[in-house]
Amino acid sequence: MQTICLIGVSIDAGAGIQGSDLGPDALRQAGLGSALQTSDTCFIDNGNLSGPATPWSEPVDGLRHLYEVAHWNQSIYDAVNSVLKQGNLPLVAGGDHSVAIGSISAVAGYCRTANKKLRVLWFDAHADSNSSATSPTGNIQGMPVACLLGHGPAALVSYAGTLPAICVDEIRLIGIRAVDTEEQLFVNEMQMQVLDMEFIRQHGIRSTIASALAGIDERTHLHVSFDLDCLDPTVAPGVGTAESGGLSEEDAMLCAGEIAKTGLLGSIDIVELNPVFDTAGQTARLAVRIISRMTQVLTRSVENHLNHS
Repeated sequence: MQTICLIGVSIDAGAGIQGSDLGPDALRQAGLGSALQTSDTCFIDNGNLSGPATPWSEPVDGLRHLYEVAHWNQSIYDAVNSVLKQGNLPLVAGGDHSVAIGSISAVAGYCRTANKKLRVLWFDAHADSNSSATSPTGNIQGMPVACLLGHGPAALVSYAGTLPAICVDEIRLIGIRAVDTEEQLFVNEMQMQVLDMEFIRQHGIRSTIASALAGIDERTHLHVSFDLDCLDPTVAPGVGTAESGGLSEEDAMLCAGEIAKTGLLGSIDIVELNPVFDTAGQTARLAVRIISRMTQVLTRSVENHLNHS
C-alpha cells in the first residue's frame, strides 16, 4: 500500500496578491483526505508547516520577500526529504508556486542518492523562469524554474547541495501560454522542452502527455508540479493569476490518468489555489479530483505503461 503524506504550505510570500496561503485548508475542506484514503493508498495529513508572515513590502534588488520565501522553502525541503526517506509520497499543497523550489530540490537530492532518474512535469500557464533582473514584479512565484536551473539568488538555489538542483533535460513545461518577453529569451537560451497551449492545440492532449513522458523507465522518479492556473479559468476560477485559453477539465483528467498508468509517480506539488477567487469551492474540488486520479493506479508497472504507449 502506497502512503501519501500531505504537507500543507500556507504561503503567499511569493505571490503578488493575498489568498494562496488559504489553499491547503481549502483542499482539506474539499475532501482531499477522504479521496486519497482508499483500498490502495493510505493518506496521512502532516498538517501545515509554519513560517514567517508575509510583510507585503516592495521588492529589494528585484526580489519580493526573499527572506520569507527562503525560510519557507527550507522547511519544505526538510519535510519532503523526510517523507521520501520514509518511502512515502509527499504531496505538497501550496501556497504559491515558489514552494516548488524546496520541494523539487529535495526530490532531486533524493534521486541522486537513490540512483534514480528524475522527470518533472511542470503544469502551468506561466514559464516561471524570470529572474530579479527580468521580472516585472519581483514576485518569486514567477522564478522557481529559473532557480531550480541554478539561476537565482543564492538563498534559493542551494537546497539540493548541487548547482543546479535539476538539469534542463529533466523538466517539461506543459500548458504554458503567458511568458514575459525577456523570460522567453531565457527559455530559448536554456532550450527548455515546452509543450505549450499552441502545441496542445496542434497535436492534442494525448500526444502532448505522451511526449512529456517519453523516455521514462522503471528507474525514473516522476514529480508533478501542478499549478492550477494551467487550467482554463472557466473551470478553475480560484487562482491568483488566471489566463484564458487553458486546459479543460477533460484534458487535466486525461493527463492525470496517463501519469497514474506509469506507476512511477513519486511526488506532487499542487499549488496556486486561491479560495478568494473561487466559486463555491469549484477549483478546490477539481484539484481533489485531479490528484485522486493521478494517484489512483500507483501499483501498475512501468512496463505495462510502456507496452501500451
